[in-house]
Order: sequence, then structure tokens, then C-alpha cells
Amino acid sequence: MKPSHIEHIGIAVANLERAINFYENVFDLKCYKIEDVADQKVRTAFFMVGHTKIELLESTDPEGPIGRFIENKGEGIHHIAFAVGNISEQLRRAKKGGIRLIDNDPRKGAEGLDIAFLHPKSTGGVLIEICEVKNPRDL
Repeated sequence: MKPSHIEHIGIAVANLERAINFYENVFDLKCYKIEDVADQKVRTAFFMVGHTKIELLESTDPEGPIGRFIENKGEGIHHIAFAVGNISEQLRRAKKGGIRLIDNDPRKGAEGLDIAFLHPKSTGGVLIEICEVKNPRDL
């Protein structure tokens, strides 16, 4: 099953407000949503660039995944997310193909999407997120 498009690019930032100001002032983009995702210990901000989103990720807990990422690697690109029509089928295919999964089952992510992550040790060093897009016009 081929992804329909890149759903978003996730960028880890130390200061969400500063990062929002950068994208708004330098590129004239408008942040259309800020959302806390408590179970992932992150605060997110979204921008549209054409048909792809930029998701800024600020940790709400230094021990959370984004806090640890910034501590170990610094700010920067955290993941690339692909839009798929059937996330369970995509996970099954990845597992069957020997891909190491971070999430064996989908979970809720920002914007209410069902998401799952594939481990970068199986994907050429890139953290891959898959997002199920329900609306057929989005596929």
C-alpha cells in the first residue's frame, strides 16, 4: 500500500513560541493550531506549506521523547510522516517485511489522527510516522 503523500514533517524545538515566530516572520506562514498531546509529553504547532504540514514539537517533560531527543541530538528534524488509508494494514506489511515497529498498534496523535512509528534502525536512520487519513479526498 503506497502512502498518498507526506502528511507532515516533525521538527523538535526547544522553544515553541520562538519557532512559531520564525516560521511566521521569515516565511509568512500562519500557525493554524497549537495542541498539547499529554500522553506524548509534547506541545505541537502546525503550519501548512502547500499540501504538507510542518509540525513543531516542544517537550512538556524533559524525560519525554522530544525532551530526550533534544538533549541527545539538539533541535531539528525529528520525523517524517506519511499519510495512509489503512494504518493497520500498513503496520502488518511493515512487520511482515521485517521492519522494527515502535508501535505495534495505532494510537491517537495530534489532530486526532491514528498514528504509529517505525523504528529508525529499520528505516535507514529516519524515524517514520504513519498517519491514517480517513477522508478520501485527503488520499
